[in-house]
Amino acid sequence: MLATRWGRIARRNPASGHAVYDGDVPSLETLSVVALASIVLVVVPGPAVMYILTRSVAQGRAAGLMSAVGVNTGSAVHVLAAVAGLSVILASSALAFSVVKWAGVAYLAWIGISTLLTRDRSFSVPETEPDSLRRIFLQGVLVNVLNPKVAMFFLAFLPQFVDPADTNAALQSLVLGFTLVGIGLISDSLYAIGGGAIGRWFRGDARRARTTRIASGAVYLTLAGLAARTAR
Repeated sequence: MLATRWGRIARRNPASGHAVYDGDVPSLETLSVVALASIVLVVVPGPAVMYILTRSVAQGRAAGLMSAVGVNTGSAVHVLAAVAGLSVILASSALAFSVVKWAGVAYLAWIGISTLLTRDRSFSVPETEPDSLRRIFLQGVLVNVLNPKVAMFFLAFLPQFVDPADTNAALQSLVLGFTLVGIGLISDSLYAIGGGAIGRWFRGDARRARTTRIASGAVYLTLAGLAARTAR
């Protein structure tokens, strides 16, 4: 039976009955902070949510759900790439990892400021030919995999919660990254299920678009501020 203590995985040795620690994982406190930040980030609608809403409104709930699975599969690809990159950086030097963390803080702040300064756009559903669920899934994967902003976000987000002093920083990053992906999948699926009603709520209302933009920008700036505190 697994138990956790100070962020380490523990199991019982069947011979001695003593606890044996297999490796470092994020502490419950860190996971809670990441989960809270992830919930706030994914609930505020962004380009991926708008894509999912478009599919859901245009072709129904199944299409919306499949696009949500595709989008978050693309996010998982970026998590794996970010973990591989961070592992190489951490292996090179602690200073390089610190530089990446501060660069991440700056990037998160830049996203927040640019979001606040972006002009509002109303949500609309273009008329498209119905696609198969397989094609919708692949399009969802490509929407995220080919988006460099998603790659930059994960590279900026994950280091803020990883303790470079622990021996298994890669495992920490994987757990944290897939926590974000899992919460994103749940949130996006809810958007897909309620696509019709939510799409109508967003469509053609500049005030709601402005509120969404301001909330999104504030979330990124808050996250940048929290990250700056931990990066010291």
